[in-house]
Formats: sequence, structure tokens, C-alpha cells
Amino acid sequence: MAAPARTPIATARRQPLGPPLAARNWNEFRAQAANRLVQAHPDSTYMGPVAEPLLAIPVLEIELNADGSVRRVQVLRHPRQAKDTTQLAIDAVQRAAPYGSMTLLPRPWKWVEVFLFNDDRRFKPRELDH
Repeated sequence: MAAPARTPIATARRQPLGPPLAARNWNEFRAQAANRLVQAHPDSTYMGPVAEPLLAIPVLEIELNADGSVRRVQVLRHPRQAKDTTQLAIDAVQRAAPYGSMTLLPRPWKWVEVFLFNDDRRFKPRELDH
């Protein structure tokens, strides 16, 4: 029997992340969170131009606890194709946690991230696509 296919996140070489910083505002937090997602998944992300068309674009709303751990992830948009990318995005969010103390930010402690997946099932957080 053949071995099951491995997803890019499952095969990624994870390096220890530095301690998360407490953001002073939501713009700073979103940038730090997107960078943390990329740092936590160097083999399953890309930083170049976004390909046209994209394979999939799952959209997640992530709610955090005061310490920056993930409290809840809600899928706001499932892609029509490559449906597995939704779970890849959820797993990436979980693995990049914690995101730092949320106590300096107003509640609710949640943000929306759009994941731009290319044909290789590598993602780029939309926050970093400027």
C-alpha cells in the first residue's frame, strides 16, 4: 500500500519562533501575525508575486485569548476548489500561535486573514501582499 500524500505544512521544517510581541494597535498586530505565519511555515509559504489565477482563497476569522493563544477559528469563505486548503490554513494558524499578549488591544481579540494559495499549495497571507 502506498504511503499517504504529505501536505506542504506537514513536511515543513519548522524552526523555533521567537517570543511574540504585544502589538500596540490592530494594524501592527495584523502585520506581526502575518509575518509569524510565514516564519512558522517557511516551506509552505511564498513571498513573491501572487499568481493569477490562484488555486484557492480561504478566509478565516481568528479569535484569540488574552495570552495570544487561539480561542476559535471560523471559516468565513471556503474555496470552491482545493477544499483541503481551508484545513491547511487553519493548521497554519494553530501552529504559529501564540501571537503575543492581546491586553493592549481593544476587544474583541479577533482578526480576519485571507490565505492566497498558489498551485503548489503554498500560501501567502493577504496582509503581506502590498
